[in-house]
Amino acid sequence: MPLDFLKRRGGDAGKTTPAPQPAPVGPAEEVVAQDFQLKLNYAGKSSEGVRMRVGPRAMAELPEMLAGFGRTEVEVVEPLPLEFAHAMPQIAHPSEAMQWLNAHHELSPVTRHALVVLETIDAIDLAFDTFVCTLLDGETDTSGYPEYNAIVGGVAAHWDEATGDMIVRGVVGWGGRGVRGDSDRIAQRILGGIVTNILANQYSLGLTAVDRPVPAAGRGGLVCAHCGFASGHERAFYCPKCGMRLLRG
Repeated sequence: MPLDFLKRRGGDAGKTTPAPQPAPVGPAEEVVAQDFQLKLNYAGKSSEGVRMRVGPRAMAELPEMLAGFGRTEVEVVEPLPLEFAHAMPQIAHPSEAMQWLNAHHELSPVTRHALVVLETIDAIDLAFDTFVCTLLDGETDTSGYPEYNAIVGGVAAHWDEATGDMIVRGVVGWGGRGVRGDSDRIAQRILGGIVTNILANQYSLGLTAVDRPVPAAGRGGLVCAHCGFASGHERAFYCPKCGMRLLRG
């Protein structure tokens, strides 16, 4: 039986079927997209300053002002020397961020978190502040860092440029990836207790309205002859670290 049905038709010999052309695609009115967003919310509070008479243990007694509030070990962060004058916790500025990490890598996670929060919102400035820090309320995660609703902070102290007295204030902060409605109320209560402890100190002279110093924009601060601290504040009269009068030529 001839298998004629297997033969090619004469008219189709040597020809190929053209591929179908894709249909024209117009602009899409709606594109399915995945949204990504990160909201960081930092907040803090600072009290009025309390003027302290300079005594032999004035600086040493700063951690004792957090008695009854600390949930972790109390750490003292001293003013930064001139070599870290531009340190700040902002990854958008790599050189400044690296200075900040080099200056604070030995601190605990609680204190590093507190510095990020309080320096970001300009509640403290380590050009002249001595910062005493602890976890004041809340919990930490498995790596030791405070949760977003935890309250951190303590006291910040600087030397009054006019009189040489020490000015101490309570400062607290919180925040991160989330917001909790009662954090402000808890922080206000803790701050009131810290100020009460400051006022109860033997060197306390009462509340004062002295403004915080403003560090100079340029470099060229003096080196303290007493403790060797190189100040980044070229207009400073007193050493930010030990409070001794800076000698000028």
